[in-house]
Amino acid sequence: MSLEIVNNPIFVTLQDKGRYGYSYIGVTNSGVMDEYAYLVANKMLGNPLDTNILEIAFSNVIFKANASTVISITGAICEFFINDIAKNCWQTHNIQKDDIIKIGKILNGNRVYLGVFGGFNIEKEFGSNSTTIKENLGGITGTRLKKGDILAFHKTKKINKKFLKKEFIQKYEDELTLRVLLSYQYENFSKEEIKKFFSSTYLVTKDFNRMGCKLQGNSIKCDINGIVSEGIAFGSIQIPKDGQPIVLLKERQTIGGYPKIGTVLNIDCFKLAQAKIGTKVRFQELSYENALEKSKKFYSSMLNNLSKTSFES
Repeated sequence: MSLEIVNNPIFVTLQDKGRYGYSYIGVTNSGVMDEYAYLVANKMLGNPLDTNILEIAFSNVIFKANASTVISITGAICEFFINDIAKNCWQTHNIQKDDIIKIGKILNGNRVYLGVFGGFNIEKEFGSNSTTIKENLGGITGTRLKKGDILAFHKTKKINKKFLKKEFIQKYEDELTLRVLLSYQYENFSKEEIKKFFSSTYLVTKDFNRMGCKLQGNSIKCDINGIVSEGIAFGSIQIPKDGQPIVLLKERQTIGGYPKIGTVLNIDCFKLAQAKIGTKVRFQELSYENALEKSKKFYSSMLNNLSKTSFES
């Protein structure tokens, strides 16, 4: 029982929630870039919320099913076909043996997620299936998937078809507001520079991958040139010498020596993960208490409420 990749995709990796507790030996967290799409994909399938999934960062990947199963497609809106018949995203689909599944052009967003009932039967490394290419960890061989790769999955039982109600499907806008908790070395930025940071509009550049997203706009100056290398949190905003902010994401380095002005709220990083080059980004200050409340509310909703209010069969 498996899915086989029958073409050479550009960038498809196996991911889950990531691996934690190993930063002290230089192993980054990794994991899915858009946790909302990931969690919904698993919810629709009735999977545990930490079940592994495929993250598809560019268009044109084709799979052949070697057994019957059920899949879910979430994340970026894309051209999606089963046996050359167009299908909808953000819902489950019954797959039969020898079916051909194709993810075509990505129409809105940046990353598509394909989940399978029960998850893929892949051995974990450091407690996770997440692929981290620079560390050669996770997935099948520690790198992106390629033609001929076989993704074994567990035996499937029949489940009712589910789809996410329209009002809960994420909208990927051309303009983003990212909420920021001032932290790290923010006291080493003048009031004028902090004001400039929050009043400026930045653009997502081509320097955008699973490690981080470099922005382009007004340069921000720090009163210090560097710091002793320290641990880096998900969403940290580095200000390198050129003054252009870099938001650090799932495959960020575990330590770094550039000053940081703050940290983007984790749930806003999921929206950034779906941004296209040229997307406009603004920052909005958020207190620690509000950041904690909004993050807790997000995960509580995913765990307790989404399955009751958001799905239809």
